[in-house]
Amino acid sequence: MTTIEAQVPDYLAKLAAEVAERENVSVDQIVALALSSQVEAWRIRDDMETRARRANPADLDALLDKVPDVPPVPGDALPEGYSRPS
Repeated sequence: MTTIEAQVPDYLAKLAAEVAERENVSVDQIVALALSSQVEAWRIRDDMETRARRANPADLDALLDKVPDVPPVPGDALPEGYSRPS
């Protein structure tokens, strides 16, 4: 385990302590969970940006063109007035 020292605003430290008490865990666990969650969100964003740069809109159009033009399953319809972006 690595120990990290960080400066956090007083209000945030207080909120973390309140949550830790309510959840019956340590403030360290709250901080580790929050850090893990945010780092994962950034990792996913970076991964999505990388994938988006590799995307070819023509490939998507070709794939969507293969979808049959049939009514959707009940409850699965798009909102009224929606049209496929061009």
